[in-house]
Amino acid sequence: MSATAEVSRTEDYDVIVIGSGIGGLVTATQLAAKKAKVLVLESYLIPGGSAGYFEREGYRFDVGASMIFGFGEKGTTNLLTRALDAVGMSIETMVDPVQIHYHLPDGLELKVHRDYEKFLQELIAIFPHEEKGIRRFYGECWNIFNCLNSMELLSLEEIGYLMRVFFQHPLSCLGLVKYLPQNTGDIARRHIKDPKLLKFIDMECYCWSVMPASHTPAINAGMVFSDRHYGGINYPKGGVGQIAQKLATGLEKSGGEIQYKARVKEILLENGKAVGVKLVNGKEYYAKRIVSNATRWDTFEKLLSPDKMPAKEKRWQKRYQKSPSFLSLHLGVKAEVLPIGTECHHILLEEWNNMENPEGTIFVSIPTLLDPDLAPAGHHIIHTFTPSWIEDWQGLSPQAYQEKKEAAAEHLIHRLETIFPGLSAGLDYQEVGTPRTHRRFLGREDGTYGPIPSRKLAGLLGMPFNRTGIPQLYCVGDSTFPGQGLNAVAFSGFACGHRVAVDLGL
Repeated sequence: MSATAEVSRTEDYDVIVIGSGIGGLVTATQLAAKKAKVLVLESYLIPGGSAGYFEREGYRFDVGASMIFGFGEKGTTNLLTRALDAVGMSIETMVDPVQIHYHLPDGLELKVHRDYEKFLQELIAIFPHEEKGIRRFYGECWNIFNCLNSMELLSLEEIGYLMRVFFQHPLSCLGLVKYLPQNTGDIARRHIKDPKLLKFIDMECYCWSVMPASHTPAINAGMVFSDRHYGGINYPKGGVGQIAQKLATGLEKSGGEIQYKARVKEILLENGKAVGVKLVNGKEYYAKRIVSNATRWDTFEKLLSPDKMPAKEKRWQKRYQKSPSFLSLHLGVKAEVLPIGTECHHILLEEWNNMENPEGTIFVSIPTLLDPDLAPAGHHIIHTFTPSWIEDWQGLSPQAYQEKKEAAAEHLIHRLETIFPGLSAGLDYQEVGTPRTHRRFLGREDGTYGPIPSRKLAGLLGMPFNRTGIPQLYCVGDSTFPGQGLNAVAFSGFACGHRVAVDLGL
């Protein structure tokens, strides 16, 4: 670009957001609510990313899980409720009375009830000798949650906010500082000795962090293990995809713009600063600030030239690695397959040593138990997914790829029949997604669902915030503090929106 063109050009937008995942949409709507001129560029046909949906033969399937936090009506951790409200939107939700029904090795079977004491009593009945340890461990999680829930959750990078929240809630801030460098396993092992119970707590973490307790930050566990009883698990009517749809509608009502089928090829830099983006069709847009909702791998290795990667990003990539993707089965089944009293969410594992192995742990969501309108009458959706690495699906011919998908699906269904006898005979619809599918439709490097520590780290201290080493470029989503999960990326969006707004003087 010539110097003359650079001088004459003006920024068309205050902020451009690359990607319409929940983190990107929350950032965009927070800024639009503050009257910033915002443009969201989404490569797919609809918003949401891994919180999106697709429809087949009368079924509306969630792309990801249907275990949703953040729709509570009180406190400050109800981030999805607050995000929608900021742009005048709301969603009807259905209460899920049980977070998870666990089916674990050695006959360990129990339910995590929304009623906290009911859950504790069920767990204590299995481990009566650990009652004191159980209450102390989950009690510490409540301490973390209560600290978080007493303050507005915004950008920890913004000194004005930090000073304000410290003077308003000094004890809560000091409490969080104490737990920031700790992992969940550190706390569990202070209170609990039974190895089987410690394995259960590993699974309690793994089911949302894809890491055992030793590598799961205590702050995140405090949020999840407590909010499931405080705000609860609440499923949005119409499916998880409605969250992104409502946020996109609210964005436009608040003066923001969203473009679909707009794939960003490159983040444009001038004098080392992010100033705009270039689409694959050659069109360019410019803004005062750029926010990437892509993963940090996609951002700094594809949207930017790798030789421009800041030193702190290189350090981050040494501390964190990509989590696995998933092998997903989207099933439509006859209603009689499910026994009376079946819960919405299940986790199945037959051998403890397989928990972290590819296709070891099986996750199950049956959202039609909460919202029957997602399937044809007399039918249910069973969405099954299990960790899988893209390397296992590369280098296959089309025929070999299809055969491998069919074999994997058959094996998963066979395992699920220990929970749902007669499942294979009751199938009405089946679709298989692999890490290659996730990479293609979600635009995520290797289909990953976010970063996980490559070694044991000090809690959340290694997780980056929203600002990057490139001026005027920010990141949002599960590659930033506080990490993976729908409510976590909403937190990231609130933080990013606040940080950008302060930098713009809004």
